[in-house]
Amino acid sequence: MRPLAMVLALGAASAMAQPWPQRPVHVIVPFVAGGNTDSQARIVTERLNQLLGQPFVVENKVGAGGAIAAEFVAKSARDGYTLFFAASPQFSLPLVQKVNFDPFNDFAPISIVGTNPFVLGVHISVPATTLKEFVDYVKARPGQLNYASAGAGTTTHLTAALFLARAGLQMTHVPYKGGAPAVADLVGGQVQMYFGNASELIQHSQSGKIRLLAVSSAKRTPQLPDVPAIAETYPGFATGTWNGFLAPTGTPQAIIDRLAQEVAKVVREPATAERLRKIGVEPLGNTPAEFAALVQREAPMWRDAVKAAGIRAD
Repeated sequence: MRPLAMVLALGAASAMAQPWPQRPVHVIVPFVAGGNTDSQARIVTERLNQLLGQPFVVENKVGAGGAIAAEFVAKSARDGYTLFFAASPQFSLPLVQKVNFDPFNDFAPISIVGTNPFVLGVHISVPATTLKEFVDYVKARPGQLNYASAGAGTTTHLTAALFLARAGLQMTHVPYKGGAPAVADLVGGQVQMYFGNASELIQHSQSGKIRLLAVSSAKRTPQLPDVPAIAETYPGFATGTWNGFLAPTGTPQAIIDRLAQEVAKVVREPATAERLRKIGVEPLGNTPAEFAALVQREAPMWRDAVKAAGIRAD
């Protein structure tokens, strides 16, 4: 029995020493398929499948502004086989609603795939071709018009609410379970305004169904050089979003570092970078430490946005 026990022990030790990953990795996306976050996850995991030799399976767990997915990942095993492809709303969400996770303590940052501003889109029925004309139009109709978001407490919601507060406007908030259905209702005219990602809105602008009036970044973006920044009218206004990989806190550092290196490699490949830029995303691929520093820097901005917008946690 002793030789057999030794063989079994050596086999177990060998299995534990095998490099990650040894089986499929599940990547949880908090928003619906087809949106900006989902598109980035699929672009990057397609290459990770090839580079790491195991399937990276994208799963959409939608609801509560991303809280359902976040809680699921936070409670998952710390073994590198359940990852969170998150966006900045998961760090602002606890400011506006009660959630069962702590974004700063329950997750280990890995790497940000890319960043992008939001684009202010309005339905074609709105007779405004400039930001000023839109502001004047809404001011003349307080509370009569609707604006969409990708979910209550998401950065699309906070960006819109912050803009309305700065401009002194009153509109009714209509939250959706992600960007795709919000865009669908903007195109259909059920809502009049939505702060979305360029990837969601450009095609509908080109087909003449909506107009793009402004971007939320401090300056104009290369993808939309003719669309002014809100800051040109309201100095100091600037918001945006990121999408990247997180793991449950306690995941081995070796796995986090390995994946961060692979993500950085992938997003800097010319072919992948081009695919990201085509959907309005600027590739990043930073380190876990840089990722952690970024979310800490952003925290005061979103707290200020919630305060300025008068949003209170339920």
